[in-house]
Amino acid sequence: MDFSYVDRFAADQQEGIRAAVSASAFSSDAELTVFPGFCDVHVHFREPGFSYKETIRTGSEAAAAGGYTAVCPMPNLDPVPDCRAHLDQELAIIRRDALVGVYPYAAISVGEKGEVLADLEDMPEAVSDDGRGLQSDALMREAMRRAKAMGRLIVAHCEVNELLRGGYIHDGAYAAAHGHRGICSESEWRQIARDLELAAETGCAYHVCHISAKESVRLIREAKKSGVDVSCETAPHYLVLDDGDLGEDGRFKMNPPLRDRTDREALLEGLLDGTIDCIATDHAPHSAEEKSRGLAGSAFGIVGLETAFPVLYTSLVTAGKVPLELLLDRLVTRPRARFSLPLGTDFSVWDLNAEYAVDPAAFRSKGRATPFAGRTVRGRCLATFYQGTQVYAYKR
Repeated sequence: MDFSYVDRFAADQQEGIRAAVSASAFSSDAELTVFPGFCDVHVHFREPGFSYKETIRTGSEAAAAGGYTAVCPMPNLDPVPDCRAHLDQELAIIRRDALVGVYPYAAISVGEKGEVLADLEDMPEAVSDDGRGLQSDALMREAMRRAKAMGRLIVAHCEVNELLRGGYIHDGAYAAAHGHRGICSESEWRQIARDLELAAETGCAYHVCHISAKESVRLIREAKKSGVDVSCETAPHYLVLDDGDLGEDGRFKMNPPLRDRTDREALLEGLLDGTIDCIATDHAPHSAEEKSRGLAGSAFGIVGLETAFPVLYTSLVTAGKVPLELLLDRLVTRPRARFSLPLGTDFSVWDLNAEYAVDPAAFRSKGRATPFAGRTVRGRCLATFYQGTQVYAYKR
């Protein structure tokens, strides 16, 4: 049993983790590895409002199966958590059903409509209108001013609506070859550029969601060097896939879209040089029917909690592109530090030698749409422990 990564815990905590592993069904001489609980700052658990897609229970089951013990669900719900009464509805479900730490966002604007700011008093430390870019410069400036005064973190989905032009995949070679409408990279990076200027002006703590374009990496790198309080995330699919991997299927459709090879390479460079702080899945489940309409008609979004580490470990670590320590830093240390999320004694146990094909039918999530279906990966989560309780056990 490899406990080398347990040194991130205090000495007394390490003792408890070793005891918990020893008391489990694992053989002491098994070739297994113990990791601190992963943290995903960008998931969609769809409840309240859209429980046919996912629930707090099924989403947290998927998180535990992927080794995650802290997740942050986005506020595109019904009702939108844009006031304390609405947030309390979500929190009540979390208290009842969550298996891991679930830390919800509040909305930046009322109803996520981008028209009137929500009341940030007595709300979570991180706020977002994820799924929609905040189009008004004046509203974002005021949001940042208030967030700065209250110690809140602005978390932004960056998208300029007027540049979308009905697109649904990257405006690149695949779109041109197959007659699809494309989404240009500028729709992402132009709003990031605006927000970075506003963050510099206001001094607000600012985090950029799911960056996908090389220009976004460059802008954030330069802003960090100039002292802007900015962090960012990308997702496993942007680090591993590009539009050359697309197929005519809804499981390849997400927002932002898979971009081209040069974007993927720039994201990897940004991961290695520290520009990219977090890897977040943007776990976004939909019903099978909503994902069955091809690239043009399917809903945006794929699931990722149960595949994230195996895909990244296989494609980046075993391929010699990224050290395991760096991967853990972006899955555990940096996201928890940026979002002030406790680690406690949360951990997971992995067989890094297990090799298997990704099978969506075996997912705990209600969502099944993944671009990694059928892909051979290494690394299987065997158990996850949250606050001293085993919340997941792999069943053969």
